[in-house]
Amino acid sequence: MIITKQKQKSVELTNTQRRQEKKREMACRQFWASRAASYLRISVFNRAFSNVVKDLKYADSHEWVKVDGNSATVGITDHAQDHLGDVVYVELPEVGTTVTQGDSFGAVESVKATSDINSPISGKVTEVNEELNSSPALVNSSPYKDGWIIKVELSDSGEVNNLMDSEKYTKFCEEEDSH
Repeated sequence: MIITKQKQKSVELTNTQRRQEKKREMACRQFWASRAASYLRISVFNRAFSNVVKDLKYADSHEWVKVDGNSATVGITDHAQDHLGDVVYVELPEVGTTVTQGDSFGAVESVKATSDINSPISGKVTEVNEELNSSPALVNSSPYKDGWIIKVELSDSGEVNNLMDSEKYTKFCEEEDSH
């Protein structure tokens, strides 16, 4: 079979065009892959920083407390709920139960894990968030508002001084997540 020079040149040109097209495709894939990677890094970076409310106090076990006179509202932090995943059950104490700073008073069960809830302050439980019995996911969707867990009459208001403010808690979470 005799291939004319013109046909051979045309075949070579076609092969060259194919190689160039493959290079363009690879360049496009690399571009989009780098854009996707960049986007994912930004998403992961933003997800690493949880919501921290300024006027609350925080325990190193990731509970928050809002003090109002001799009464306090307690819940778990956005950081805690984020690490737990979707909450499916919250074990609540009985009204009248005495809680002690640092001791467990209940538990949160999620699709990933079960975790004790420790009291950031000492006192007597005056109210529990009954809404969590039917809607435990409020802990995920609204950890600082609708997802509160208990209200306590303080027995020692000075214990609040042992807790972290929002700046210290943010640094604490950043250090904890970096390990």
